[in-house]
Amino acid sequence: MRDSTRRVPTPWPAIALISPVHFLIGAIIFVPALYVAWLSLTQSSFGQQPVFVGFENYAQVLGDPYFWRALGNTVLVVLIVVHLELLLGLGVALLFASGLRAMPLLLAAVLAPYAVSEVSAVVMWRYLFDLDIGYVSQALAWLGLPALEWAINPTHGLILVALLSIWLHLPFTFVILYAARLAIPRELYEAAEVDGATPLQQFRRVTLPLLVPAILIAVLFRYIFAFRLFSEVWLLTGGGPARQTEVLAVYLYLEAFRYNAFGEAAATGWLLVLASLILALWYLRRLYKDMFATYAP
Repeated sequence: MRDSTRRVPTPWPAIALISPVHFLIGAIIFVPALYVAWLSLTQSSFGQQPVFVGFENYAQVLGDPYFWRALGNTVLVVLIVVHLELLLGLGVALLFASGLRAMPLLLAAVLAPYAVSEVSAVVMWRYLFDLDIGYVSQALAWLGLPALEWAINPTHGLILVALLSIWLHLPFTFVILYAARLAIPRELYEAAEVDGATPLQQFRRVTLPLLVPAILIAVLFRYIFAFRLFSEVWLLTGGGPARQTEVLAVYLYLEAFRYNAFGEAAATGWLLVLASLILALWYLRRLYKDMFATYAP
């Protein structure tokens, strides 16, 4: 009896057709990554011949207190941004899926931040949260709440960066979760209602388990994007005051283009990749188990 699960070899014409795509991916992604890996092992700057120094750049970066402060700020902002954004995106997606009036107008309002450039968003938020003339600051003062002194207080600066990042990227999470929620068959909820399930039980037993793959994909991509956070911090606080609000991407930029230390900047880039992979490892393993492991031969 022939094994029906035996893999059929890929014909050479198909390999020839997809080879340009592989070549393009290699030229755009893998070749620059290998070059940055080699650069991280050298001492290099403008007008200087690269000199191989091994892992000295990594030791220098790991011994820099500014690197650890930037890493701590990055992890803190990423954890706050990704998980608050997930909760908000899930809540808005479930609200829209329940049926609302004026759906096109509401969808446009929710998706509008994704059409705003990061530069324009930062300028707008700087004006809104200005301590003297900002409408949000005036509203907080009218309510008796303290204003966000984002240009002076590092904690307030990181809070404003997190809020701005959530506002900018919430549509991404919302679209993924909303599409996944609409893909759940209505018959499952009708069967749950017949069995006497409450709305909370329907959410726990029907909605949430079926949304897990979409949630994992949304969180994984947001981890990757949030770890590269740069524009919001650089345009809003510039890493100040006194480099207290730096994140890893800003630290890398300063090492490369202010201090002209290309080797240390390249080493920081690879450490950034390693840190993001470690933080996203659980999601990658869970995503593999939920979406691919069951189809393995």
